[in-house]
Amino acid sequence: MQKKTILVVEDNPDDEALIMRALKTSNLAGEVVVTRDGAEALDYLFGTGEYDDRDTDVMPQLVLLDLKLPKVDGLEVLRRIRSDDRTKVLPVAVLTSSTEQEDMIESYRLGLNSYIRKSVNFDQFTESIRLVALYWMYLNQLPPEEQMGPGQETDLGKETSSQGQTTPQVKAVAKQQTTPEAKAGIEEEPGVEEEPGIEQEPGIVE
Repeated sequence: MQKKTILVVEDNPDDEALIMRALKTSNLAGEVVVTRDGAEALDYLFGTGEYDDRDTDVMPQLVLLDLKLPKVDGLEVLRRIRSDDRTKVLPVAVLTSSTEQEDMIESYRLGLNSYIRKSVNFDQFTESIRLVALYWMYLNQLPPEEQMGPGQETDLGKETSSQGQTTPQVKAVAKQQTTPEAKAGIEEEPGVEEEPGIEQEPGIVE
């Protein structure tokens, strides 16, 4: 079974460490790839630059995207993701410290799935990451790739609930109590399917 992968696009080392810790303790991703600017993120997704030998038929299940990035900003990264047939339905959640309404509006206009403001409170921040990963990695369902040919449109802003039974792992994770403080730090809850643990591989930061 293919490992579930999250692509983290984050240039702040402190926020990166918090994201990695939250994902590891929640046991929600099989693999986490970290890129530290927008250009590197695009290289990873489309197999260019230092990632020219990457198999672009295999995409991450979720992108956690900062907006304020060096080289290529987060909005341009999102624009490029949505304009390419290979990534146009790829779930993208913005994690940002920006309080600008224009950033939120433009993000959703470009086809963003979830917009989450980074909390200065550690517990809130960790809970935000746990919930977004839970939804997009284990509960949300995407259409089969073979049915998503060029020119076919999807309702990118809407979330599709999974059908059928929730896995024991999802039940166990969802059972954790969400604090009122954590709820306050989340603009929109996202999510996810199945597979544990973060494995360290070349090019993957833990």
